[in-house]
Order: sequence, then structure tokens, then C-alpha cells
Amino acid sequence: MPAPHFSVCVYCGSKSGQDPRFASIAAQVGHWIGEHGGQLVYGGGRNGLMGIVAESTLAAGGTVVGIIPRALVEKEWAHHGCTELHVVQTMHERKSMMAERADAFLALPGGIGTFEELFEVWTWRQLGYHDKPVGILNSQGYYDGLMNFMGQVVSQGFMGDWQMDLVRVANEPEALLRELVEAAGFSPAARTDQL
Repeated sequence: MPAPHFSVCVYCGSKSGQDPRFASIAAQVGHWIGEHGGQLVYGGGRNGLMGIVAESTLAAGGTVVGIIPRALVEKEWAHHGCTELHVVQTMHERKSMMAERADAFLALPGGIGTFEELFEVWTWRQLGYHDKPVGILNSQGYYDGLMNFMGQVVSQGFMGDWQMDLVRVANEPEALLRELVEAAGFSPAARTDQL
């Protein structure tokens, strides 16, 4: 298998949510990454949107790096079909390795774990710990409330517009993924070995 052209860390739910369109979006994200010769870095789970994005990446010819804490493996949440599955001891190790292996970050719909991961890489970006692009896929308006609240945070003087500008927000996956990958310094092109 050829080396991946780029690596996208995707944060998303270990559940699929109520709207079936979330699963469709996760599948589109994984397919785009695989189709363009990319690598998915994610939390290593086989359930929910996490499992869908991983399976879709693999099916489209991409590589998948799963990173999961031992406690979750023991609950049988690990996706053993990953190209690489790293079992770590703590959530801190997991998030550190995910950040190291990624060229860009993308948040899909998810719960509190997804939010925590998104805010951490956003915070790291504002502090200069990394300069990798960060994106939010606002599928079906899922993040509308959050983005409205963040606008309130700016209007109340706790953040500046420049901090909001550190995150790219879009409703459709393909254009956002392309923007993130290009901002990371890569030129995504459809795989020729898939034709």
C-alpha cells in the first residue's frame, strides 16, 4: 500500500445520533479521505460515526490509524480492522498521539468527548502549540448553537475574532476537507490506483 498523501484527524461520536444524515456525512468524509489517498487518524472505536468513518476510509482505499485507551478496548469498542491500532494507557496519550499523527483536524457531530477534543486542538492552535488547520463540519446545522454561543463569547470580550478565524466551519464535507488538506500544505488528488 502506498504511503498516505496526508493525514486527517477526525473527532466524532461513538453513537450515530438521531438523524441518519449524520451517518451519511461520516461515510462521505471517510470515502473522500480514502479516495484521495489519505489517512484517517481517529479514536479507534468501531461504534457510531467513528466506526462509519473508519470503514468508509478503508473501503475507499485509505489507511486508518486508530488510537484507543486500554479501558475502552476491554469494553470491546476497539476497531481491530484498522491499518494500525495503537492501545495506550490514558486519554492524554491518545490525544497526544492523534495530534502528532495528523496534518489537520476535523470535528463531525458528536458528544462531550468530541467537543473536548475540538476545543483542545483549537486552544493549542491559539497558543501556538501547532499550526495545523482545524475544521468543524456543521452537518444539518448541528453546531449552529455552539457557533452562536462562541459569537457571544467574542461579543462579551472573552475571545477575539482572530480566535474564531482559527477554525473553518462548513456544511458540506468535500469542500471543507479539500480546504483543510490544502491549508496543511498538501494537494489532494483522486487516487489513480482505484480506477
